[in-house]
Amino acid sequence: MKKSSKQLMTAAVLGTAALFTEAALAQGTTFLTIGSGSTTGVYFPVATGMAKMMNDAGGGLRANARSTGGSVFNMSAMATGELNAAVAQNDVVFYAYTGTGLDAFKGKPDKKLRTMAVLYPEVLHVLARKDSGINSIADLKGKKVVIGDLGSGTEQTAAQVMEAYGLKFDDLGQALRVSPSQGISLMQDKRADAMFYTVGVGASAIAQIAQTVDVKLVPVAGNQAASLIKKYPFYVRYNIPAKSYKGIDVTVPGVAVQATLVTTSAESEDTIYKAMKAAFGDEKALKAIHPALATNFSYAKAVKGLPAPLHPGAVKFFKEMGVSVK
Repeated sequence: MKKSSKQLMTAAVLGTAALFTEAALAQGTTFLTIGSGSTTGVYFPVATGMAKMMNDAGGGLRANARSTGGSVFNMSAMATGELNAAVAQNDVVFYAYTGTGLDAFKGKPDKKLRTMAVLYPEVLHVLARKDSGINSIADLKGKKVVIGDLGSGTEQTAAQVMEAYGLKFDDLGQALRVSPSQGISLMQDKRADAMFYTVGVGASAIAQIAQTVDVKLVPVAGNQAASLIKKYPFYVRYNIPAKSYKGIDVTVPGVAVQATLVTTSAESEDTIYKAMKAAFGDEKALKAIHPALATNFSYAKAVKGLPAPLHPGAVKFFKEMGVSVK
């Protein structure tokens, strides 16, 4: 019987976990559990790819990529030591580092957070059914809109973007706080008119819905985008290229934050240097992991827009690569 892609994915994850557990018995081995996100997003394949590169490099370092609830969960799990490293939005990392922004972090700054590298822009996708009558953010008023999981980075982004257009969640017909995969299902079933999703361009979840439902991408542009960027400097302008998804035939102006690989000061300089050398030493191999990296990553960009100080191990690596860092 032919196995489904979901079964193969599950088997791969379990296999990785088994190898990780076996390696845990090896004396003198250092371990990194890397938090990612939903298996339908970009974090998971990126973290899995980097973990494989770390494992293939040997040198006493073993890494395991774990699917999680995303940026906010990852930062909380880093604070408790449940995760050793994670991929997360740079704005969420900053909120966690400073103890600001999100309720999960307010008054509880995690000064142990350290940046390893900025990876790629995480683009805000505002996806709407073509039959919803939504052509701008302002048109979301009175509609059923997926705004992300409660307390998620996407929820925060949705609130900030809507604010730029003079809207609040209360202005929506219904604010749906669910995961990206649940949001896709709601869109497919016509139980949601639109959804916010902060993710790298090419995310499988959006590609999937574009194959089955007539959808459009709603632009974030003009004065509203300018005011958003002025108030929240994590954002940058980013145009989603035409043909990125089925049925999206024009370039759509938008905004993005940055996906960032982070760790904590609890990890030694040697451990993080080895991890950096393994995952980032071969830039061509790193970019082959995912199109989001292929089209956006560079050593120069990797040290721009840092939400927390660079880890000493990352500093050592980037200096070897000829990048100016402190």
